[in-house]
Amino acid sequence: MQEKTSAKKVASNFLWRFAERCGAQLIQFIVSIVLARILAPEAYGTIALVLVFEQVLQVFVDSGLGNALIQKKDADDLDFSSVFWFNVVWCLVLYLIMFICAPLISMFYNDESLTAVVRVLCLMVVVSGLKNVQQAYVSRTMQFKRFFWATLGGTLASAAVGIGIALLGGGVWALVAQKLTNMIIDTTVLWFTVKWRPKWMFSFNRLKGLFSYGWKLLVSSLIETLYRNLRQLIIGKFYSKSDLAFYNQGVQFPKTIVNNINTSIDSVLLPTMSKAQDDPARVKQMTRRAIKTSTYIMAPLMMGLAFCADTVVALVLSEKWMPCVPFLQIFCITYMFYPIHTANLNAIKAMGRSDLFLKLEIIKKAVGLVVMFSTIWFGVMVMAYSLLFTSVLSQIINSWPNKKLMNYSYLEQLKDILPGILLAVFMGVFVKLIEYIPVSMPLIVTLILQILVGVTIYITLSKLFKLDSFEYLSGIVKSFLSKTKKKEKKEESV
Repeated sequence: MQEKTSAKKVASNFLWRFAERCGAQLIQFIVSIVLARILAPEAYGTIALVLVFEQVLQVFVDSGLGNALIQKKDADDLDFSSVFWFNVVWCLVLYLIMFICAPLISMFYNDESLTAVVRVLCLMVVVSGLKNVQQAYVSRTMQFKRFFWATLGGTLASAAVGIGIALLGGGVWALVAQKLTNMIIDTTVLWFTVKWRPKWMFSFNRLKGLFSYGWKLLVSSLIETLYRNLRQLIIGKFYSKSDLAFYNQGVQFPKTIVNNINTSIDSVLLPTMSKAQDDPARVKQMTRRAIKTSTYIMAPLMMGLAFCADTVVALVLSEKWMPCVPFLQIFCITYMFYPIHTANLNAIKAMGRSDLFLKLEIIKKAVGLVVMFSTIWFGVMVMAYSLLFTSVLSQIINSWPNKKLMNYSYLEQLKDILPGILLAVFMGVFVKLIEYIPVSMPLIVTLILQILVGVTIYITLSKLFKLDSFEYLSGIVKSFLSKTKKKEKKEESV
């Protein structure tokens, strides 16, 4: 009974987190379409350069302490308050460093306008210092409904601000204002909806204890962030802003979809696994379910988008963005495997092995850097293709410790994900063939037809072959609908 209740709680929190991400990303997606049609690609190239530095700073904001608070079994107010006050001071120091270094960044890229953009956009780091511990508290106590309202408020407000400034001719500042407003409103709503407040207490010993676990995750996250953004820095330095804009725009579509699912899984899985960290069999069961289900959902979305890329870009972004199509297709394949990385790494973190987590990051990034620097001179497209190779290699590396920790090998994981991937590829081929129908149709009609055919094929074949993930998700949906009907009947009887 306890296991069933736990499973229901996990599913419920996942749905809230997923709804939050979907709602936010849907609004951001619509806004990005509007802004992409108003702004020139060069504006996106500029913001992409600055966001690299802001994202690196965000790694230091957490310092691995957020995950440490979630993972610690007996974390109390002293732990949370100590991390909060440390974060506030630390974020102010980080912003001061960035404020001073802004002119140097402008000199590196030979663009004086970057100084002001860096100084304003990096204010997000200061705001993050007030938000980080609240996020950790929500994740630890699994109150993901709070995220829903905070994110929705920030996304709607920032959408209005961004589009308004873009229409007034603000250029890159429309993107800066959108992102900064989003962070401020999101943080404000979270503070009003979450009851926890920092207390006037601080303990260096508690902080030291949390940091002993968290510093490895900090270094791991820093390596991952630097590695992930290094390509953008290189493209921005050696190639044009337009090249960087097309590369980044190609990333956005698959990244948006994957982040919805991946963030939902990541947020719910770590605290849930941490509670079962002394039971490897239970952790394996949760990891396996996460990998199978997330791949079943992710594969058709990524394959469908890859095969419909020409139609989607022409319809949504306009012809001026067509050079981003091959990048989009490459990243669809790459991002399709991200939930596998997430589930494996969360299992390692939940079992307290942050040392292994760090070692894996060092190995993966060492190989990735060799591949990256080997392809710099062959163009942006070759750099993008190199990600496919490193993505597959990273899967193998991430899964390696779990063979010993919980007896879940990479070969077993491949067997779990292969049905969904093969079905998605089969579906994608049929979806692509629709573009070659010898009848002239508007792009919107073509896309709708592709979506309908893709969904029909995928669900029908899933049911026909009785895929485990399909039956699992169907059970959750049926249970949810059953509860809703019972609740409605009770309300009617009252």
